[in-house]
Amino acid sequence: MRVLLIGANGYIGRFVADRLLADPAVQLTALGRGDDADVRFDLATGSPGALTRFLDAVHPGVVVNCAGATRGGARELTRHNTVAVATVCEALRRSGCGARLVQIGCGSEYGPSQSGSSTAEDAVPRPGGPYGVSKLAATELVLGSGLDAVVLRVFSPVGPGTPAGSPLGRLAEAMRRVMQSGDSELKLGGLGTQRDFIDVRDVARAVHAASLSAAQGVINIGSGRAVRLRDAAGILARVAGYGGALNELDTTPGLHPPHVPHPTHAPHPTTPIRATIGHPRLDPDHHPATTPVAFPYPDGCGNWQQADVRTARDRLGWRPRINLEESLADIWMEAACRI
Repeated sequence: MRVLLIGANGYIGRFVADRLLADPAVQLTALGRGDDADVRFDLATGSPGALTRFLDAVHPGVVVNCAGATRGGARELTRHNTVAVATVCEALRRSGCGARLVQIGCGSEYGPSQSGSSTAEDAVPRPGGPYGVSKLAATELVLGSGLDAVVLRVFSPVGPGTPAGSPLGRLAEAMRRVMQSGDSELKLGGLGTQRDFIDVRDVARAVHAASLSAAQGVINIGSGRAVRLRDAAGILARVAGYGGALNELDTTPGLHPPHVPHPTHAPHPTTPIRATIGHPRLDPDHHPATTPVAFPYPDGCGNWQQADVRTARDRLGWRPRINLEESLADIWMEAACRI
């Protein structure tokens, strides 16, 4: 099976590449913007015609699209997450290769959900931010393309290589700093948020299974269990051997938040390290220079998200294998190497 992998250098794409390369029946070609890609091509600016000519030359049986952006303004997110997918779909329609498309979507397409509920694929998507909107638009393009295609809606991927700017990446970095400075207390904001964490290696297994299957439409990829960030922090502390106190900050709107030390500046050993798990958001009713408000998890999904993963089990024969403790241990291993 000849597979064209787009976005092989990204967080998910790297593990998908490893998984596909481990299959002796797969001939893999990587397409991307980096110098180490087999073929350099920018989906956000390249034409469908140029991609069509490449598809006709390589003639893949499967195209896996892991490319995209998680940060930036609405224009940048739309260009990399929506326009890029439109280019892929149009090129596949024009090409004579007849390739199957496996598109990586995300749980942010659903938006906020009711606490205690599991989100199934038939839920009405109501994304709560520009990232989710851009990914949902891409999903709609794929579903309406008429192609042999499946969209894997990946919930909250974790594990080795977790970006330092992600919530769990920030948590690991904050714990690394507090252990390095010898502090006995770590204060964190936004620990009440609950997310469905899925190891990135299990995501790669799902992509491999989807490539071999005939399943179409949308399929959720998650653990099927929401975990409170406070509990994830406790697991990470145990894995890291941190015996200090984990206390939650008061992130009530209008209150002045604590200072988060810059990673390049070592905090005073007697000052507890404080951090928020997520990106800061400004309260429009207060002066932005003095009263930013913590925004615990910047995916637009509110305080709760949990996937219904029965479709992945029934149609792909896939189940998650790696538990959160192992994922967090790998995140900590990388963070600890920076001590």
